[in-house]
Amino acid sequence: MLPTMLVMLLFIAVPLLSVVVQSLFVEHEQVMKAVESCGPFGCRTEMQVDTEAMKSLREEKPLGRFNGMGTYLDANHLAIEQIRTIWQERSSLSQALGQLFNLPFYKALSFTIAYTAIVTPLVIVLGFIIALAVNQLPALFRGPVIVFSLLPMIVTPLIGSLVLFWMIDARGIIGANLQWLFDDPELSLKASPLLTWLTLFGYGIWHSIPLSFIIFFAGLQTVPKDILDSARVDGTHAMQRVRYVIIPHLMPLVIFVALVQLMDNFRVLEPIVGLNAQANATSLSYLIYSDLRGQESPLYGSASATSMMTIIGIILLLLPLLRRSWRDFAQRS
Repeated sequence: MLPTMLVMLLFIAVPLLSVVVQSLFVEHEQVMKAVESCGPFGCRTEMQVDTEAMKSLREEKPLGRFNGMGTYLDANHLAIEQIRTIWQERSSLSQALGQLFNLPFYKALSFTIAYTAIVTPLVIVLGFIIALAVNQLPALFRGPVIVFSLLPMIVTPLIGSLVLFWMIDARGIIGANLQWLFDDPELSLKASPLLTWLTLFGYGIWHSIPLSFIIFFAGLQTVPKDILDSARVDGTHAMQRVRYVIIPHLMPLVIFVALVQLMDNFRVLEPIVGLNAQANATSLSYLIYSDLRGQESPLYGSASATSMMTIIGIILLLLPLLRRSWRDFAQRS
């Protein structure tokens, strides 16, 4: 176990610890200096960033200024002061909730939870149904159907979302046909927040179903045939055999697929970037991406704080499934 533990320590524990430490610091305040610039019409004094002072400051304190839990509580994250103000000035609960979900972190959190809560169960259910259907096909047709079904998983998420972005454009095959179908030349899946969310949900389901399907299909090959034959002799119909024989047998795989999907869906990023949907939908991972790539200088402290809260959110989502897995393991032991 020693090599495995060393690799986990090096590539998981140490980076995670570095993120925790970085989340407690923020960037140095810019050091300004007065610079006199002269031209044909006289001289004037301008304030510019003192690059030399900033360089020496970063060398002296490479992590930045210590901010403690301030980054977690500021307006771009948990926004404690803003929530207190909203609650004190509220005229109704709906208005307070509307203002709350306009805050960057809670806006991203609401989409992340909605995406995870909708995509995850649909991927599991539809993947299981497709696996049952393919398992009933003659052996001659199973291979081609399986290969065709795996195509969405072959396409990388970013490329797939870019293709969908072009398809739902007003000049794309989906966008143009929707405008023709509803006789509305202004209809756009990109303009409406609701339609944008539905498009992202649909893409997430389409891209994730192949993994769920292939895992369940493999699991169906391990279902004891003698038990199925006994149930068939006893007069049970197909739905009863699925409910009382197949699903209990595949329950460990259901939990496994749920764990994988929860982790992947809670970290949704590529569809938002590929569909250019950040105006209508942002996720926690997109906030991290924006802090690291959307600024003139990377906001490492802010990105680290959001990363830690994302990890905490994933752990909270996984706890019920992990407890279920541990309980089943303990019972079998």
